Parts: sequence; structure tokens; C-alpha cells
Amino acid sequence: MKYKLLGNTGIRVSELSLGAMTFGNEWGMGADKKESQKVFDAYVNTGGNFIDTANLYQKHESENYVGEFVKSERSNLVVASKYTLSEDTRVNRAGNHRKNMIESIDESLRRLDTEYLDLYYVHAWDFTVGEQELMKNLEYLVSSGKVLSIGLSDTPAYIAARCNTIAELRGWSEFAAYQVEYSLTERSCEREILPYSEQSNMMICAFAPLAAGLLSGKYLTDTTEKMRMVKGKSLRLSERNLAISAKVNELAQKAGCTPSQLALYWVMQQSPNMITLFGARTEKQCIDNLGVLDLQVDQEIMDELNVISAIELGYPHDFLNTDRVKQIVYGNQLPNIEFKKSIGYTK
Repeated sequence: MKYKLLGNTGIRVSELSLGAMTFGNEWGMGADKKESQKVFDAYVNTGGNFIDTANLYQKHESENYVGEFVKSERSNLVVASKYTLSEDTRVNRAGNHRKNMIESIDESLRRLDTEYLDLYYVHAWDFTVGEQELMKNLEYLVSSGKVLSIGLSDTPAYIAARCNTIAELRGWSEFAAYQVEYSLTERSCEREILPYSEQSNMMICAFAPLAAGLLSGKYLTDTTEKMRMVKGKSLRLSERNLAISAKVNELAQKAGCTPSQLALYWVMQQSPNMITLFGARTEKQCIDNLGVLDLQVDQEIMDELNVISAIELGYPHDFLNTDRVKQIVYGNQLPNIEFKKSIGYTK
């Protein structure tokens, strides 16, 4: 296991993060406490130290399990949780406002049985709380010692940029991590979020790298196994994505690994700021996923994955990447100019 820095905080986190959304059975899918402990132990024994949960997951059961599991090694483990979302129908029990934030952090700390969180995420942008108000409220949490660093998830890049700019000007804490869905079947964040994260040195935490199990190949054949996704109801279960899954299975055989390992490996290679967040319902799944740490894949295979999963970046990226525009932007000297190239730039 290798370790990376969590944004500008200096906190060291493992290159694979363990998602604990499957810890618990309150949603009718997941792992019981005994199996969750096995998953956790397999991850930590491989050198993993970055645990991701949220107050919403499994109706709080996930946080309860994580709190118990991390207790004996709390000083070395980096624990992240989130607020915003709620299954409670009372009007102020969800959202990004300060009232819900204060209630949520105190409840999460009690469930996790810890005095502080290493990383606290805004789980989703709700368009009711302004950027300055949010950053002021989050700074209060950092100043109180309840939170060491902050992150955000499921938020447009332009909003993240405004939040961080306000924080920088005010001398407040900036976001250290940006959690986004990212996989071979979902590359939309390459348009704005990934380039912005790199430019601002935010850690990119990629969730659903296996597209909810689609890229493992289990949806390619008829099976009696209870599936999380149903064709015609899940956007992930499209003909395009099934074709990508079939290609991953084919290339995994050439690479000498499992499809899940190949899909994880691809995500891990996409940015030096990348942390790949995976979940597992069983110890067997966890161990298989951790096998990616020993994997080396030929560039030819990576190129094929890039082609089969490619998306159109759209304007202005496609415009800026045309040969004619590059010629006149760089004075026909592009081969002789050295500069840092962002995600989305093509030679």
C-alpha cells in the first residue's frame, strides 16, 4: 500500500479507501457485523488507513460499526464521514445549513465514539445555503477541534471553486477532498471536477469505481443472485455500460487479473491526486479488490480501456484541443513548450 497527502493538510492516507456503506443490513443490502469486521480487518492488515462512511449509511449502523472497529487503532486511522442527507422527513433534519450541521456532527461523533473526525464532507450541494455561509460554518467546526479537515461531494466544480476562493481570502480552511463518482462507465467529472481538483491540489476520492458491481462482470450473464440494479430501472445498466463491462472482462483475461482489479487499476492511474474508494459486502470481495495493489498492466490494455470508455468533453475542451487552435494559441511552438497539462488535455 502506498500513501498520499490529503490535499494541503499533510495527513497521510492510503491510495485505496474503504467505503463502509455496506457495513450493516438496515437497507436490506450489505454485510452483518461479523462480515463487516472481516472486511475491515482485511483492509487494515494490507496497510489501508482511510475509512469512509456517512450519517445516512444503513440508517446509522455503518457509523456504529466503524466506531467500534477503529477504536483500537484510532490514532493511525483516518476516518471520514458526511452530513447533508437524511431519511428523516422533518424539514430541518436535512440540508447544508448550520442547524443540521451541528446536530449531524454531534450525532456522528457519538456513534463513531470519537472526539474528532479527520475529514468531514458536505455530502451534496443543496442550493439553499450560500458558499460564504457554508464555509464560515465549516470553519467553526475546524476551529472547535471536532473536525480536522473538510471535503465536499456531489457538487458542481464552479461552486467548489467559489467556496475555496472565499476560504482562501478569509483565511479559513479550504476543501481538502472532492468525492465524485468515477469509473470506466462514468467519466463526466473529467470535464471540470478533475482538472479543478488537480489545479487546487484537492484529493480526488473516486466512489463507485466498479459501477455498483457492473464492471465485475456479474451482470453479463443470467444469474439467480440478488442484484442491486434492475435493467430498465437503473441508469448504470445500459447497453453502452454492458459493452464496457464485456471489454473489461476480455482485457482482464489478457492482463491475468480479475475484472474488478482491472477496473480499479484504471481509476488509480488517472491522476496523482486520485484515491480510489471501494466497498465490499464480503471478505472475499475485499481481498479480491486489494489484489489491485500487486497489479501491473500493459499500456496497450490501458489504451483500449480509454478508447472503449471515452466521452466527449464538449465545449470548450474539444475546441481547445483541435490542432488549429493549438497552433495559433501556442504560436506553432507547442512541441517546444513545457507546461503542466491537466486532465482533459490531449496531445
